Amino acid sequence: MGSPLQQRVVLENFAKLKQGFTAIHLGAIVATLWVLMLNGIVGFQLLDDGTPLSLGLILGSAAALFIGTGYIALDTAFSYSGHFDSSRGGDNRNVGLYVLYQLAPLVFLAAFFVLETVLVLKVLGEKKPMLYLAGAALLFALGQIFQYVISTHICSGTNGKINGAFFETLFTLLAVVMTWVFWSSITEDDWPMPVSGGNYT
Repeated sequence: MGSPLQQRVVLENFAKLKQGFTAIHLGAIVATLWVLMLNGIVGFQLLDDGTPLSLGLILGSAAALFIGTGYIALDTAFSYSGHFDSSRGGDNRNVGLYVLYQLAPLVFLAAFFVLETVLVLKVLGEKKPMLYLAGAALLFALGQIFQYVISTHICSGTNGKINGAFFETLFTLLAVVMTWVFWSSITEDDWPMPVSGGNYT
């Protein structure tokens, strides 16, 4: 496969590429959960949904969060400004990145569930859609338990061959599906597949 020097260069470039993709991934997580929370606000019709103003506000603010989070992650990885150099040694702690990647999405998600609960129970006066929303919350929580608690045990038991990421991804996907089922159950539009026993026309 080449000389050891060539292999080292390939590995260094792969590490840089991985850090770049990680920055994109973190930015996408923050922006996606921000958009989810804003969709929870849209249900209250503060602005007409689908108008250029509402779409521009959602997409513009999501782009700002994506770019900001991505920049902080890239600056942490590649030390562009030197501002985050203190987080590269010792405990490897970057408070800004922690807040943007861990805390902010959790707040956005909690706000979405609270907003949707108020919308369904108080505004729409429905109860059945809450089963779908509770199912989505439970599935997401199971995914996080696999990611942060069970994953280390799976990794240790398989000598590092697998971890809980597969199960975390599976449960998160199922939570997204349940969120779609919830959303389709509270909207009046005709969807290709009926969620309840209603007839499809």
